[in-house]
Amino acid sequence: MRVLIFWLNLVVASALLVAPAAAQDAERDPAVSGDRVEELLERLARPDLQHWHRIERDLVNEWSQSGSATMDLLLERGREALAEGDTDAAIEHFTALTDHAPDFAEGWHIRATAYFQAGLIGPALADLEQAIALNPNHFGALTGIGTIMEETGHPERALRAFEAAHDIHPHHPRINAALERATRAVGGRGI
Repeated sequence: MRVLIFWLNLVVASALLVAPAAAQDAERDPAVSGDRVEELLERLARPDLQHWHRIERDLVNEWSQSGSATMDLLLERGREALAEGDTDAAIEHFTALTDHAPDFAEGWHIRATAYFQAGLIGPALADLEQAIALNPNHFGALTGIGTIMEETGHPERALRAFEAAHDIHPHHPRINAALERATRAVGGRGI
């Protein structure tokens, strides 16, 4: 449980760092943004990548742009509430966000974080799965699924989620450690 809380807090902290830049770029052309995301994903997967932190930050920034100033404000307010530990208010903001922007994967991902912090594991898992359905490359959502599976005694499912996250982001030490842990949990064999 501590691992997931640490991971989710890390996701919230990095999201808060990119929020001001996301607000400035909210009116960008979605086609240009999609091309940028593909470029960033390709760079992130390179085994020789030196400055993965920057690429990760830029990718999270891209994923945090809903294309609507109103939706971005809901995201920002929810993130602020989450950072302050007010999970009820965060869930309210993120629920409004997912209601009004159901195709915005980051809304589902961040609401999953709030649900998890509120102890609502089922809704957190459902939101993470929705985030992955909308954005199959969301390594944070995949890692969240893996951690929940690990915490609830489903090591094979945890391993599959961590492998998928690692395929997208092979540099993050927490993803690498989770993958190693899950591999050991299933007897050292991959699935």
